[in-house]
Amino acid sequence: MQNSMIKLGVAALLSVMLAACSSTDTKDNTTTTPTNNNTGASTQGTGNNGQLSAAELERQRALAQTVFYFAFDSSELTAEDRDALVYHAAELKANPSSRVRLEGHADERGTREYNLALGERRAQAVQRYLQVQGVSASQMETISYGEERPARTGNTEAAYSANRRVELVKR
Repeated sequence: MQNSMIKLGVAALLSVMLAACSSTDTKDNTTTTPTNNNTGASTQGTGNNGQLSAAELERQRALAQTVFYFAFDSSELTAEDRDALVYHAAELKANPSSRVRLEGHADERGTREYNLALGERRAQAVQRYLQVQGVSASQMETISYGEERPARTGNTEAAYSANRRVELVKR
């Protein structure tokens, strides 16, 4: 529920930003390829008026998503997560020297061993999806922390949901 509300809020914010960024400028919107300086700033997708295109806003939103959540006892990616991972895959393919660590996590329910295995399955699900998109296996490593590094403590569904995740960490 909370995850859905956050996604709706992000979607609404993006809609407002897109409406504010719309332009009737008919000039050529050529793009420049950004350098990989990891500053987060980019001129890619900007037109002559300095505004970001809808595609560039979507790309930046997707690349900002580095945590991917899972349902209880599942290692299946959601459609939204797959959409975001397509952009991560494109970035990794464009920068072959880039490396990522996929850190799998689980909530505290279940045994320690089971949660380590579940965290590993989740990290491997993300890795497999990126590989299908063309990312080299040598650019990725997986690790499972199981229940050992919770994002939120507590015995509520909100805490459990926050802990069922894979974090994509750039190295």
